[in-house]
Amino acid sequence: MSNRDLSMLTPKELARIERDIARKHIGKFPWLAVTAGIGAFLCWLALWPLVFMDVIPAWAGFVAATVLAIIGYLPSHEAQHDIIARPGSRLRWLNEVVGHVSTVPLALPFDLARATHREHHLHTNHPELDPDYGSSAAGPLKAIWTAIQNIQPRSKGGHNAYSRTLLRLGRKDVLKGAALYRATWFLTLFTLAWTGHAIEAAALWWLPHHVGYVYIQYYLSWAPHHPANETARYRNTRSFRAALGNIGSLGMQYHVVHHLHPRIPFLRTPQAYWEMKPVLEAQGARVEDL
Repeated sequence: MSNRDLSMLTPKELARIERDIARKHIGKFPWLAVTAGIGAFLCWLALWPLVFMDVIPAWAGFVAATVLAIIGYLPSHEAQHDIIARPGSRLRWLNEVVGHVSTVPLALPFDLARATHREHHLHTNHPELDPDYGSSAAGPLKAIWTAIQNIQPRSKGGHNAYSRTLLRLGRKDVLKGAALYRATWFLTLFTLAWTGHAIEAAALWWLPHHVGYVYIQYYLSWAPHHPANETARYRNTRSFRAALGNIGSLGMQYHVVHHLHPRIPFLRTPQAYWEMKPVLEAQGARVEDL
């Protein structure tokens, strides 16, 4: 159907076409996400003896750990949306395992990530209700600087914004769990440093945590929503062309589809986007991939 034909349809008719396209991609089991989530965690664990025994240098371990921490967020993101398995289903345990272990290299509590990410979807770009709104910035360099500021102890964004969100939701259980998680992380790093392994601890967990957060905030929070000044369904996120390509941007070039249909698996989002693109344009979505 041509763009001219689509322009003659009502929003309801366009939405029906859009949903039909989405249904083709929903319900496919994300084997790669499961494999990548568990595999990234196991590879990260393997880095520790390799670095401790000087099989690879600490700097190489840092690079590998950072890449694994960043990659690990994507399978966790699938689990946050119950794409691996819905509550009550036979493989629900696998959804939870992938969600929890894949974010260990990033030192990110899965329950915190899931609760706050759902609020982001419900209140995208709302200055007070979107926990990721603090990543907003005027341009790419300012976005990176803002992400760095957000990992500081007294920042308005980052974990502090997540804490405020959980308190607003009355989810003190998740907040307490996240506090225990972070305390355990700090204790582990301190113990490693105390026993003479500060360099290894920094290279394999502390630095990947911080670098990974900055990278993820840039590509998952800032780039798909910039300038984050609209909240309408077809306007609160966008498609865009990333300098590092689809892999380097963690697939966020097609984030508009994810917000409209969050149960489409990550790897099927690009295909769904290109099939939906004329419909999205007719609906007034922010299609900015040129």
